[in-house]
Amino acid sequence: MSDASVASYDPITNDQDTSSSVLATSDEAAPKTQIIAIYGKGGIGKSFTLANLSYMMAQTDKKTLLIGCDPKSDTTSLLFGGKACPTIIETSSKKKAAGEETQVGDVCFVRDGVFAMELGGPEVGRGCGGRGIIHGFETLEKLGFHDWDFDYVLLDFLGDVVCGGFGLPIARDMCQKVIVVASNDLQSLYVANNVCSAVEYFRKLGGNVGVAGMVINKDDGTGEANAFCKEVGIPVLAAIPAHEDIRRKSANYEIIGRPDGEWGPLFSDLATNVAESPPHQPSPLTQDELLELFDGDSVGRDVVLQPASMADLCGKEYVEKPSLEVIYDNV
Repeated sequence: MSDASVASYDPITNDQDTSSSVLATSDEAAPKTQIIAIYGKGGIGKSFTLANLSYMMAQTDKKTLLIGCDPKSDTTSLLFGGKACPTIIETSSKKKAAGEETQVGDVCFVRDGVFAMELGGPEVGRGCGGRGIIHGFETLEKLGFHDWDFDYVLLDFLGDVVCGGFGLPIARDMCQKVIVVASNDLQSLYVANNVCSAVEYFRKLGGNVGVAGMVINKDDGTGEANAFCKEVGIPVLAAIPAHEDIRRKSANYEIIGRPDGEWGPLFSDLATNVAESPPHQPSPLTQDELLELFDGDSVGRDVVLQPASMADLCGKEYVEKPSLEVIYDNV
């Protein structure tokens, strides 16, 4: 891999002092299974990142389960070479209609040591995606999810839907830590900031989930995502460059996270950082603080808001009428 294709900073620290935001851990032994929820804007590259990350983990003797929790049901597509994976929601519905029980082999599939499944979602316009997530996890519990023996369980969640179902792992402490995937654009960082806000909100209610860090995908070197992480107090776990070879192979459903491949070192480092980065307590930004990360011309920050009047809304002939509201004198 050429030097130009890899970020020059230390990915786990990003040359930042994030020690003050590291959450305290208990003296009890850490659970064997690390359950990690990955959030990000739709289309930002979560599925690409997770397919390659889970593949790399499996090739380094880490028993890994990848669960797609996006209604698009595309988390496992790259892992299985573009083939659609039967979803838990659709399969369980068909099985129930036929009077049969859903079995693990009906919904869980394996490739080169990576175990994977899709929760799925409702038909378009016919249900709530978040409710589908809840139903999917209820089915997983019936299948014995809590007794399964894995080193890592990676959950792929859509981050740009503000919904209780998608916030389930954070709200119910179903995972130990959260990772956000973003790029150097306002919309993906807006979503990342929302996820940090959700983590902070549920910690105030007694939750224990923290943010392990960010994966910067399609990194073009402009630095907005780096600046965001520094302001919020989370580390950068990896920066995947905006490289034509990566784009082409991803579009062809080709795994690039192979130990002996050109991009193997990048995903090997990511796997290590994902495993070792502790949960941090983020400090979410306000809308104005988020906009300050970008050039004013690119986000319209210098535009002045001009109040509208009733005459503007109703036309030039608008005549202000006296209010019919009854006002009582103070007794």
